[in-house]
Amino acid sequence: MEPHNHSSLAEFVLLGFPKVGHVRGWLFALLLLAYVSTMCGTLLIFLVIRLDAALHTPTYQFVSVVSFLELCYTASTIPKMLANLLSEEKTISFAGCLLQTYFFHSLGASECYLLTAMAYDRYLAICRPLRYPAIMTPTLCGRMAAGCWACGFLCPISEVILVSQLPFCGCNEIQHLFCDFPPLLSLACTDTSTNVLVDFSVNVFIILITFLFIMVSYGRIIGAVLRIKTAAGRKKAFSTCAPHLTVVLLVFGSIIFMYVRLEKSYSLSLDRTLAVIHSD
Repeated sequence: MEPHNHSSLAEFVLLGFPKVGHVRGWLFALLLLAYVSTMCGTLLIFLVIRLDAALHTPTYQFVSVVSFLELCYTASTIPKMLANLLSEEKTISFAGCLLQTYFFHSLGASECYLLTAMAYDRYLAICRPLRYPAIMTPTLCGRMAAGCWACGFLCPISEVILVSQLPFCGCNEIQHLFCDFPPLLSLACTDTSTNVLVDFSVNVFIILITFLFIMVSYGRIIGAVLRIKTAAGRKKAFSTCAPHLTVVLLVFGSIIFMYVRLEKSYSLSLDRTLAVIHSD
């Protein structure tokens, strides 16, 4: 069969939620409520930290950066998902699909790096409390946050370029809620083993390396907390880490299942569920 370039496919169809039928309106209302609640809550956290001078510490500065990232991350997928629920066409252009994929993954990678930076911040605060103010200065905090964003936006470039060169000459129906690498690769009418290998390598580097760094940091944090003599002291020390650790386990648990695997096929129904949880 002769090779085709992607110009033969000008747009994709995002099937999203198949066979929702008469409950489409209820599903739209539920997702819209979750989206608005998430955006309002995240925006409130961001504004409170920015406006309250007492919260201008490195820890809260990282929280504000993550909050702003969450605003962008949610906006990259949910509005289009909501629009498709009310639309019969559910189309997205080829360029728009690649852009959505790029921003979804670049913001996701930035989140992984920021969670790692926050783990380092907690490690310094608990294991090196006397040196913490001298090491974690506002300047270093700002540079670390900027570095996390920059690295995150560089990571998916090679994957997007490779996908943009694939021939999509057959079915244009994406069996997913939004554009992503696995469903796009499943539509390509050529061998995608190189793409799968590159995706796997990039995801291993981003996800597993950062997760390992976080776990090492928390291993040392737990060791330092256990050496505190009083139960009240141990509880107070670990309470500053519990919210961050909970977010880490939720975020990394879902993305490790979704992206760290050497295969072209994927569990469609489970990926849809995890995608809604992870992106909202």
